[in-house]
Amino acid sequence: MHYRPLGHTNLQVSLLSLGSMTWGHQNTEQDAHQQLDAALDAGINLIDTAEMYPTPTRADTWTTTERYIGTWLASRGRRDRLVLASKIAGPSREPGAQAHIRDGLSHHDRKNIVAALDGSLRRLRTDYLDLYQLHWPDRSSNFFGIREYPYVDDHPQTAAIEETLAVLDEQVKAGKVRHIGVSNETPWGVAQFLRHSEQQHLARIASIQNPYSLLNRLYENGLSEFSHREGVSLLAYSPLAFGALTGKYLNGARPEGSRLSSVYRRFNRYGSDEANSAIGSYVQIAREHGLTPAQLALAYVIRQPFVASAITGQTSLAQLQENLSALDVQLSDEVLAEIQAVHQRIPNPAP
Repeated sequence: MHYRPLGHTNLQVSLLSLGSMTWGHQNTEQDAHQQLDAALDAGINLIDTAEMYPTPTRADTWTTTERYIGTWLASRGRRDRLVLASKIAGPSREPGAQAHIRDGLSHHDRKNIVAALDGSLRRLRTDYLDLYQLHWPDRSSNFFGIREYPYVDDHPQTAAIEETLAVLDEQVKAGKVRHIGVSNETPWGVAQFLRHSEQQHLARIASIQNPYSLLNRLYENGLSEFSHREGVSLLAYSPLAFGALTGKYLNGARPEGSRLSSVYRRFNRYGSDEANSAIGSYVQIAREHGLTPAQLALAYVIRQPFVASAITGQTSLAQLQENLSALDVQLSDEVLAEIQAVHQRIPNPAP
């Protein structure tokens, strides 16, 4: 396993990390424990979860994922080997969609942050988190596949960034959290978090957890400069684009047991004609060079200097082993040139 620093912190995180959002829908508690055992044995130390997991979030299953991790920690006692990360949900964008999470108004204010963090610590059966993240912005902005800025007013209860930072700073000083981060964030948002941290001497964000893959390289346009100049690392989620970059969904295929055949049947973020054309090209490149499509896609992500870790979500140990094999892949100049040619022809078809 290879490790990289998480921002300006003293934490070293594994170049591949273990995502957990399927645990409780597609994966059982036993599955989760097996994945955690295998991941640690392979050298993975960063485990990423969230209070709203598994996804899609439902009243009858939310927080299940954290509880599975908590029972594993209670039985294994390997907390000191983990970099454990969780997230507080943001407010619902659709009325009633998250009524089970603090009435759907999980703003990033004192009341919600304290309640969410204490709940996560209790379920995870730990006294602290190594990284606590804001799952998505409290304010109105464009994320989760929305390309255009919405130009709408914020909710009246939206917490200002400086208020959020002040509360998070208190949690760091109390020892509940070692470091903080953002997720699904924009360049403007990152700039504001850094500005307020510097001006008010508050905890500084160490990481940004945003999507990054062969189908979505928008991080390179604006946010990557913050990684370079400000030392805020990317934790890349969906590096395989929900598994689409493996090629298993090409031509409308829906393999039994896959995400898009079960819990995400209506999800189409990676299913446009442009995305399918790009995926087909990347799959062909991989096969022509003796790689699996997953190896190609992951190797491309983890070679980027702004990436501290790529978060992979898998439903089987076989998928985990294939993902781990990408660590040994060095992409040649020829392969990189072919990838770039596809990107120039079909740039960012799945933001």
